[in-house]
Amino acid sequence: MDELRIRTARIDDYACIASHIMLAMNDLIYRFTGENSREKALAFVEELVREPGNQYSYENCWVMHDGRQVVATAVVYDGARLAGLREPVIRKIREQFHRDFNPEDETEAGEVYIDCVGVNPDRQGQGIGSKLFRFLIDEYVHRRRQTLGLLVDEDNPGARQLYLRLGFKVVDERRLTGKKMVKMRVEPGVRS
Repeated sequence: MDELRIRTARIDDYACIASHIMLAMNDLIYRFTGENSREKALAFVEELVREPGNQYSYENCWVMHDGRQVVATAVVYDGARLAGLREPVIRKIREQFHRDFNPEDETEAGEVYIDCVGVNPDRQGQGIGSKLFRFLIDEYVHRRRQTLGLLVDEDNPGARQLYLRLGFKVVDERRLTGKKMVKMRVEPGVRS
């Protein structure tokens, strides 16, 4: 296996990033679009990834690659920017899917938010996701001294356990598109 490297995403990474976002969001993307069409959802996410200024833009992504392909993606942004980054997403949902979409806030000022992390299906179970999370913790919490937050589906205890092992702590419960989620954070001064 080639050495894995992490870098900021480029616009030409959009197809891999979109497929990773789809994997990470699972059924949440269909709550956004109101349709169960994977093709329509993927086209929608690809469009968002290519465009600047929204929460799923390549501008907000870190990618892990093996020299041949992007194998994992993390979508990360300043929680204080959520409203501005979400507005283009809401507008596109209204235009393309004719839905009134007003999701609950998943983050807020005072934290850098990990919106989603996805790993190629053929590379899952190899520690790639953990390596990407350790990089994000080192980059944001230890180097930049910022709080890092995320939501995990209450029905995903395996992911929750992974985040606890990495140093995240449960801070509260939230709902996102009506789905019950657990809010977790890791703060400066905590070593994983």
